Amino acid sequence: MGSELNGINSKSAKTGESDPNDHDASAKDDRPLLESAASSAAEDIQELEKKFAAFVRNDVYGSMGCGKLPLKEKLLLGVALVTLLPIRLVLVMAILVVYYLICRIFTLFSTPNLEDEQEDFAHLTGCRRAVIVQSGRFLSRLLLFTIGFYWINETRKDSANTQGNSKTESTKQSEEQERPGAIVSNHLSYLDILYHMSSSFPSFVAKRSVSKLPLIGLIGKCLGCVYVQRESKSSDFKGVAGIVTDRVHNAHQNELAPMIMLFPEGTTTNGDFLLPFKTGAFLAGAPVVPVILRYPYQRFSPAWDSISGVRHVVFLLCQFVNHLEVTWLPVYHPSQQEKDNPKLYANNVRKLMAAEGGLILSDIGLAEKRIYLAALNGNNSLPSVLHPKND
Repeated sequence: MGSELNGINSKSAKTGESDPNDHDASAKDDRPLLESAASSAAEDIQELEKKFAAFVRNDVYGSMGCGKLPLKEKLLLGVALVTLLPIRLVLVMAILVVYYLICRIFTLFSTPNLEDEQEDFAHLTGCRRAVIVQSGRFLSRLLLFTIGFYWINETRKDSANTQGNSKTESTKQSEEQERPGAIVSNHLSYLDILYHMSSSFPSFVAKRSVSKLPLIGLIGKCLGCVYVQRESKSSDFKGVAGIVTDRVHNAHQNELAPMIMLFPEGTTTNGDFLLPFKTGAFLAGAPVVPVILRYPYQRFSPAWDSISGVRHVVFLLCQFVNHLEVTWLPVYHPSQQEKDNPKLYANNVRKLMAAEGGLILSDIGLAEKRIYLAALNGNNSLPSVLHPKND
């Protein structure tokens, strides 16, 4: 396209004459160029979506939630914005405040655990811990109900040595062997956290900035979250990996220790793919419970992939009914070879989850997601993303 434009300019320069029809002629000449540019941009976007398919939004709202909506969807969204949205916002904030007050009251006069530069109240015992856990599970489910998850379809698959839905009696040693050290799950949205809180109230790995957020910060400390500095390239990662490994060991060996919930993909997808697993959950060599989440949808996808947080929350709250399907797989017991090789352990669990959940294995990750988001936010970066230059 650039060479064609240069040709036009050079022709005008050589003649040095003005033609009364120049304006009309240039307009006619520009139209094919604009159409060609638009066609090229469309092809680039299609190539981009093919390359980063795990993060592409395929719902009615389109890429970044900025797609052109049909008239019916505009009307539904308009009605929900003035009715459903404010009601749900008030109820969500009320539930958060109530649980924050419960956490504040039942952690009064308690010293937080400060080991390994982590601050949490997961070490509390007795009635205080029981109230925090039980109220947290109930209010998390109430929160999901408030935003449209009126029912959750859960499927629990039994292991090969389990008959029916009942667990046979065994010795204390075999019960300890059955006890998993961590829950591992695919990651689609911040909603995943609410579900797992309502189901088992585990600890999570979160960004360090979360600990300083109003309301959420104290709740995270009561969960016993492990905080990390995601952008840090220092040896802090090794420290976090050690803390996670210790948590997995403790949960496996001590039934009173809080379970830890890990998203080994490290970021969210659109729900159709499974990214490569990080090995943090598997370093301890303890059994894990694989969980597969899926959010069926017709209009707006609850997956938080390539869309801003504010836009996602607004559209989610404006959707009257949201759906969640959960599949709990049997406890996965690693072989000795998998214990000796955490990467092999992680890959085998990933393949199992993909097969059971009908998910597509993808070899991209957080770095590619950032490239995709950068490309969506600025078309100037599309050529460099799709056709990188060889230096």
